[in-house]
Amino acid sequence: MSVHARSLRPTLAAAELAAITALGATIFLWPFVASAAPPVTVSVAISLGMVGALAFIELATRRLDARKFALLAAIAAIDAALRLVLVIGISGFSPIFFLILVAGYVYGPSFGFLCGATSLLASALATGGVGPWLPYELIGCGWIGMAAGLAGLRRRGAPNRRDLVVLALVAIVTGYAYGALLDVWDWTTFYRGVPGFGFIAGLPPVEAAARFGRFYAATSLVWDSFRAGGDALAIVMLGAPVIAALRRLRNRFEVTIVAAPIAITP
Repeated sequence: MSVHARSLRPTLAAAELAAITALGATIFLWPFVASAAPPVTVSVAISLGMVGALAFIELATRRLDARKFALLAAIAAIDAALRLVLVIGISGFSPIFFLILVAGYVYGPSFGFLCGATSLLASALATGGVGPWLPYELIGCGWIGMAAGLAGLRRRGAPNRRDLVVLALVAIVTGYAYGALLDVWDWTTFYRGVPGFGFIAGLPPVEAAARFGRFYAATSLVWDSFRAGGDALAIVMLGAPVIAALRRLRNRFEVTIVAAPIAITP
């Protein structure tokens, strides 16, 4: 690969992340500008199209080679098995988020998004959890992996306390953010028009935010606290060996081309 092509990689990766973030935000914001949530076929098409397009670009640019693809499939299969054993989780905590966070932290935001999205999709198919909520969960889990990947950029070497603190903080923030995102869909779809509690189109932004805050506190805050705390605890207890193992795999996956020395004949 030429130096020019290599220098374009960060720009292309940033454009990918911006594009999938904008597309994902579209289906969450749709009910605020339309009379209802997008049709299920539209939300499914957008979410699966995001994952497919990102995977195609990653494969085409060789950032997702056969070895990383195999790792991605293995993580998705493990998460599907974990969710099959513990479908509901412990209150809001589910073990599937741990591998998404760690894999994103080690392999970067693009891989993290793919890991979160494919893990959720595989676990939903394994547990029969396919429904109108699936596109929103898929995008939300993808964003969790992306956030962990952004936090882990340029982090190398053996995992230390800083890695665990940073990733635990990401786990806490994304634990609450994921629940709030899913509540936005729930609030604007199933609770649309409920007086004093649900979403009502045309409300001033401050009043709408206050109403959503009351809705979130009443329905999800405690549940999401178990998720955020459980994810952070899992990172603190198990993060170091898993991060180290994934970084060793990453180092084995990387190929460095070194120019041969030019022999100078007298």
